[in-house]
Amino acid sequence: MPIRSATARWEGNLTEGSGSVKTGKGGLQGNYSFKSRFEEGEGTNPEELIAAAHSGCFSMAFSKGLADAGFTPNSVETVAKVRLDKVEGGFGVTGIDLETVGDVPGIDEATFQKIAEGAKENCPISRLLSPGAPITLSAKLA
Repeated sequence: MPIRSATARWEGNLTEGSGSVKTGKGGLQGNYSFKSRFEEGEGTNPEELIAAAHSGCFSMAFSKGLADAGFTPNSVETVAKVRLDKVEGGFGVTGIDLETVGDVPGIDEATFQKIAEGAKENCPISRLLSPGAPITLSAKLA
């Protein structure tokens, strides 16, 4: 399996400096700063990048689970919300909320929920993050 990478560069001090991030093949690039991370400033931040990775991984895992069960989804759209809070000793990611909507012809609600839970538990990014942060899931049929 290939090894994936990203690069971040920061210039200046924490509150007045700024940086940029770029994925290994340049598919995603963005600027980040203290304001984009801890306030509502322009740019991205590490937590948004984690959310992007988690929502993408979950959507793929859910689509695979659906296909393995004999259902071909028209679409799976997932929002991941990563919570960064002040904790003892600084800041920490305190939870991740996944909200997904699947357009899946012919599936019943119970089967849909079971497959969604399986994807939440087994996508590689969930497995990486779940020991440190609780992950919730809200799954709805379109």
